[in-house]
Amino acid sequence: MLHIKNLDEGLELFKALGSEIRIEIINILLKEGGMNMNELAGRLKITNGALTAHIRKLEESGIVVVSAEGTGHGNQKRCSVNLDKILIDIQEPPRESNVYTADIKVGHFSDFEVYPTCGLASSDKLIGEVDDTRYFAHQERFDADILWFTRGFVDYSLPNFVPAGQKIDEISICAELSSEAPGVNNVWPSDIYFYLNDILLGTWISPGDFGDVKGIFTPDWWFPNWNQYGMLKMLVINHKGTFIDGLKISDVTIDSLSLTSKSSIKLKLEVPENAEHVGGLTIFGKGFGNYNQDINVKIAYSPIE
Repeated sequence: MLHIKNLDEGLELFKALGSEIRIEIINILLKEGGMNMNELAGRLKITNGALTAHIRKLEESGIVVVSAEGTGHGNQKRCSVNLDKILIDIQEPPRESNVYTADIKVGHFSDFEVYPTCGLASSDKLIGEVDDTRYFAHQERFDADILWFTRGFVDYSLPNFVPAGQKIDEISICAELSSEAPGVNNVWPSDIYFYLNDILLGTWISPGDFGDVKGIFTPDWWFPNWNQYGMLKMLVINHKGTFIDGLKISDVTIDSLSLTSKSSIKLKLEVPENAEHVGGLTIFGKGFGNYNQDINVKIAYSPIE
């Protein structure tokens, strides 16, 4: 899914979709599950040169991905649709003065216990050796923009700069997540547990370890048979309970956590060995996946009455 957070951000996408023939191209590719460019040009009754210009526009906007196909003569490029959903927020969110926002890099975890298959990478290179858990303690881990493990946990210390005399009303955490399969497997369920200060907030079942297409922001050097993108999940804890993407997952409220402006706040993401689906966890940050964001944290607060 591509999430466009304002109209200006979606300008190139709108330009790409502002053509009847490009809409027809998308419909054909969706119906056929992808198509060779020669075949697609024939279906549309246009020249390969004209088709190339349209495909380039769709590729630049992230809607279509082009890959090599075969080694024969002629145009052997294959086109397929790269997105399953496009979410557009046409209204700017209200500006809230009593909200603290922070972005936490994937590698800035404070504690861990992980088991192979596992690893870390920045947007430029792998960090250490794959499946060697020692590198989760290496100083270069702070540069990590993606990490993955089969089971275990990572902890993050969330910044708490709520002013004195204020109470915390809501904490929201947004991150791109998926399972971790050997190689990739779009049907690979994993039970991901969320904790705040060691209190279980609830679980979410990741449906798979997605590798069918390249992530929009995943770097070119990344291996094609490795995790490519995840699902953007929004975890919210407020006075009514705990929610993921607006669906209530537990009765744990922000009040039951007894947080103050002086509290340390620790987020844990875990795949325990006794879970029903031990399918691992991948966390995507900037430079990977489909959303180009780190772990986003928002803390809303108000005066103590």
